[in-house]
Amino acid sequence: MCRAHAAVRQLVGGMLQEKGVVAVVDMEAGLEHLSRGTSRHVDTLVVMMEPYYRALETARRTVALGKELGVERVVVVANKVRDAVDRKAIADYAGAHGLDILAEIPYDDELRRGDQKRMAPVDTGAPSLVAINALADALVSPD
Repeated sequence: MCRAHAAVRQLVGGMLQEKGVVAVVDMEAGLEHLSRGTSRHVDTLVVMMEPYYRALETARRTVALGKELGVERVVVVANKVRDAVDRKAIADYAGAHGLDILAEIPYDDELRRGDQKRMAPVDTGAPSLVAINALADALVSPD
């Protein structure tokens, strides 16, 4: 077992033993963290789908593995959507693989510029923050 994954798994597990604690953990793209048990204590897995074939394939495999590992809730978010072509590519792929898209976050150059200035996304005033806040609301209130 990789020490880094074991440490993260233990940290998250310990945090979630406290009543009412919500932890959001941003994992790297790919399947390694799931296959190493890093997400053992996860009750919701948010899988980001970007409009590129490899990203779509990785998202599909991540959703399947999350479900196989017994994660209670696995949701998909269309991310970095620039236009109708991106939206259609993601929607078509998701539809062909039985994936329901919970939210859509547009590509936003303000986030990129803010990152270059080492700013937190919330401090950028980026238009995509509206979509991100809506996603947060949907995650907190699943019904």
